[in-house]
Amino acid sequence: MLEMISYRNEESKGVVYSMWFFSDEQNMLLETVRQFAKDELGPKIEHLDAEEGFNREAFTKMGDLGLLGITVKEEDGGAGMGAIEATIAMEEMGAIDASTTLSYLAHAILCVNQIGANGSAEQKKKYLPDLISGKKLGGMGMSEPGAGSDMLSMTTKAVKNADGYAITGGKTWITNGPNGDVFYVYAKTGETKRDISTFILERGMKGFSTGKKFTKMGMRASPTGELVFENIQVPASARVGEEGGSVKMMMRNLDLERVTIAGISLGIAKGCIDSATQYAKERKQFGKPIGAFQMIQERLAEAAAWYDACRTQTYTVAKLFDDGKLGGKESASLSAKAKLTAAQMATKVALDAIQILGGYGYTREFPVERAMRDAKLIEIGAGTNEVMRLIIARQMLGEVANL
Repeated sequence: MLEMISYRNEESKGVVYSMWFFSDEQNMLLETVRQFAKDELGPKIEHLDAEEGFNREAFTKMGDLGLLGITVKEEDGGAGMGAIEATIAMEEMGAIDASTTLSYLAHAILCVNQIGANGSAEQKKKYLPDLISGKKLGGMGMSEPGAGSDMLSMTTKAVKNADGYAITGGKTWITNGPNGDVFYVYAKTGETKRDISTFILERGMKGFSTGKKFTKMGMRASPTGELVFENIQVPASARVGEEGGSVKMMMRNLDLERVTIAGISLGIAKGCIDSATQYAKERKQFGKPIGAFQMIQERLAEAAAWYDACRTQTYTVAKLFDDGKLGGKESASLSAKAKLTAAQMATKVALDAIQILGGYGYTREFPVERAMRDAKLIEIGAGTNEVMRLIIARQMLGEVANL
């Protein structure tokens, strides 16, 4: 179980941090992660962002708190929690350090959660202890140079042979790619688009290498790179689930990824609102605080209202997910809506915060400049805004959308 500090029922003026349906345990988690982010992530992120570093130590401490296996069943060594708790963790850490939070999502949701949900007893026993403790770092391999939004067009292949499978191909835009240890990787095992299987691959396997690390505009403290597979030979025991049966598992985890990454957008927005509000109280022009001017008030009010609306939407979808009331196209549409609106909101709120701070906002003396760069990534990663709109429209229009 997660180790938690005592919960303090504390709210910011104008921004409510707890949802009406949060349990006492969820509120305790919120406060625990908030304090962790403040103490362990905040002091390092400015330097890591500038140097494109990585807060590896934070993952060991997340392991001590139980955060790395937040959605894994207790009998498998996890915290036994769900989408709500995972989203809480994303929001609270994202408000301080979105980069490390993105790497946390890749580890906890894209790798650990998948092994916990879909792996065999032997696979769970082999991989989960080191991943949940933070001894090893995880990631997921899905995107390819020619198969990003159209993930079913991937070309990485796993060819069956007498010894198991030979895997050839490559993945790109992989969060934790340059420094990860264990990867949950998708590959084609048949001729049709839906003949996709999953394999657990480890750094150090013969034929497994990493390509270049990307230099990015934002999320600079979350290493991103390429995975290269050159005829990697793995036993059949490295396959997760049935051969050719991974599409359904992949889609369900994409829904969870989109809900939880919306949490990072919420965190970015919350941090920007807090910074801009405090600045508007203290900064004086024409003999009074700039918060006295209606144009500043308008930007702050719009930001707070939009944030609260997106937060309610995101956590409602997370609750439906946990309650088992989502499935199929409805689940995909609702998670897409949460991600789309939260991502757009965070980018706009960050830009408005920069405007409120003026010249200071444009410099790195305040975190809103970094927040804006980080926010933009979520309009692209885990499905672009355009893809989210397609998913939503297809669920609304049915066959008409495909004419």
